[in-house]
Amino acid sequence: MPELLKKYLEMNKNINRGYRKLNIWIEAIELNSYVKNKLREIKTVPYKVKADIESSIFSVGSNIAEGYCRRSLKEYINFINIALGSLGENYSQIFSLMVSDDIDESWFNDYDKLHYSLENKMISFNKANIDKLNSSGEWNNDYTIREMIEKYGE
Repeated sequence: MPELLKKYLEMNKNINRGYRKLNIWIEAIELNSYVKNKLREIKTVPYKVKADIESSIFSVGSNIAEGYCRRSLKEYINFINIALGSLGENYSQIFSLMVSDDIDESWFNDYDKLHYSLENKMISFNKANIDKLNSSGEWNNDYTIREMIEKYGE
């Protein structure tokens, strides 16, 4: 984790910012940064296409955070599904750039490793949330998701 990110995650903690401890949120932020930095290097892709790609990858971390802050497990599951949809959209966009030779295969492969890792973690995370919903049906009233943080990291 970059030092700048680590520094800010330690600042101004409260019950609404608990999502910042989730590996899926941190990886989403890091993937967003990776994609934006790589897109800056490409001069052949129109601004509109770059904006769409940046929007879809930006949406992943945003939806993880928004779902967490809703304080409803059903809504949280839905927002993780929305984030997974944005992640799929982004994959399709980047894959299309590779197929059209706007990015090279090496660029795509590096991206795909990061994307695949995040995607699998998000799927597992949502399955665990669905299991939790099916067993208890409730979000922790004390604003903690201690079980999820223990399972998926801080």
